[in-house]
Amino acid sequence: MADIERKKRAATGDVIRTETGDVDSGSADQLLVSLGYTPELSRNRSTLQVAFMSFVLASIPYGLATTLYYPLVGGGPVNIIWGWIAVSLIILCVAASLGEITSVYPTAGGVYYQTFMLAPPRWRRIAAWTCGWLYVVGNVTITLAVNFGTTLFLVGCVNVFETPDGQGVLAGEPYQVFLIFLGITLLCNAVSSLCNRWLPILDVRTQTWLLSDHPTFAIFWTFAGVIAIMVCILAIAKEGRRDASWVFTHFEVNSGWTPGWSFVVGLLHAAYATSSTGMIISMCEEVRAPATQVPKAMVLTICINTIAGIAFLVPLVFVLPDIPDLVLLAQPVPAIIKSAVGNSGGAFGLLIPLLVLAIICGIGCTTAASRCVYAFARDGAIPGSKWWKEVNQTLDVPLNAMMLSMVVQIVLGVIYFGSSAAFNAFSGVGVIALTASYAAPIVVSLVDGRKTVSTGSFYLGSFGWFCNIVAISWSLLAIPLFCMPSTVPVVDPTLMNYASVVFIGFTVISVGYYFAHGRSHYQGPPA
Repeated sequence: MADIERKKRAATGDVIRTETGDVDSGSADQLLVSLGYTPELSRNRSTLQVAFMSFVLASIPYGLATTLYYPLVGGGPVNIIWGWIAVSLIILCVAASLGEITSVYPTAGGVYYQTFMLAPPRWRRIAAWTCGWLYVVGNVTITLAVNFGTTLFLVGCVNVFETPDGQGVLAGEPYQVFLIFLGITLLCNAVSSLCNRWLPILDVRTQTWLLSDHPTFAIFWTFAGVIAIMVCILAIAKEGRRDASWVFTHFEVNSGWTPGWSFVVGLLHAAYATSSTGMIISMCEEVRAPATQVPKAMVLTICINTIAGIAFLVPLVFVLPDIPDLVLLAQPVPAIIKSAVGNSGGAFGLLIPLLVLAIICGIGCTTAASRCVYAFARDGAIPGSKWWKEVNQTLDVPLNAMMLSMVVQIVLGVIYFGSSAAFNAFSGVGVIALTASYAAPIVVSLVDGRKTVSTGSFYLGSFGWFCNIVAISWSLLAIPLFCMPSTVPVVDPTLMNYASVVFIGFTVISVGYYFAHGRSHYQGPPA
């Protein structure tokens, strides 16, 4: 039976390929119907557009800027630069592994649907339920982390301006931070819902008034910002420059952990910035040729991100002030740039590209998270699914699912009133949940001997085995790792990493709803 099913999958793949190997929107919809779903979303994104959408979700260097605190306390320059390169290579294996599977099952359900189809019939429902909840929680909390990180980063940017007594002009009281976060969250949801037809222009479409038919606005903005920062801080360097030996080999622990473990805990920096790797799968039903475009986009984006990250991080480390002073700040990047250029106005000007990129990233994550919630709800796996699976025909978006995601983010944002380390919890649980959800279909595929992925258009052969093993090993490390506090001992409860608490809370909801409803009613996605 298994061989027959695999042959059917391969045949399905052959049906949707034209003689040139391309897949148009109509045949992509035929594939979606063959997988058991009715096409409801417009396929308005090309290969280039989906690649840059994936790039926007990661938003390097913004993602690296908001979490630089972690490698600074973890190991300093070595943790910043080599940690980024190491994690990027690992995530490249994760992207390649997911790409193989997505080339066979390109739906908005992403890893959730893929886990169901790959798992043995006896375990399909519980495997898909578990993976689906991890994927939804990961998408929602990582979007929360992005918007909350933008809030904290904005406060840090504003505070490059100081009062006469040397204090930042914005006190950053909990209520101020929460209100800014609320405004950013509402803005991202408003743009994502009301401007959906124009989003490809924002994140991926060519801007003829900028660079003819070459990079998109987000790409242009990212690299222009990185180049401006790189050139200015290295050319001015008011406080001097570090030597290359210090930049690439200096290891300094400020976390309280033992050196080796401290380095590993500091990898949250790179893991957070690359955690959106599989989120782009949720856009499969709005892509013209998802079986080929999405896998290539995931892998290509990791390569682009790695280069952009190195270009951003290395100049920062060359002008790094004393690390013990920086680790006292929640957002050290504004202080680093101010120290390098020597004045507040110049520093704020260089930070503007990062702030704009932060908003674009928030919009992209909001869009992807809403599609993920919608895909899971249409299979009846979320309480109140009949509301969340509706697509607003006027706006052409799953508006109810987007509003649910937004409300959950705002409610979780209240945690900041009780813990100043709330961002640590949001980013930690987002990375944990997404990493675990990415691992689920990879594990099932590996146990099956990778027979199903061999029918796909992105099959990697023996190299795929290596990528699968690396991806699973990383997942096993990441899950306990990012529940750890960044520094020890934890003497102040407000500085504790509450990622495990948030994660367990969602687990309780998932398990409770499964026994109350899912066990008797949930059948999994249509197959």
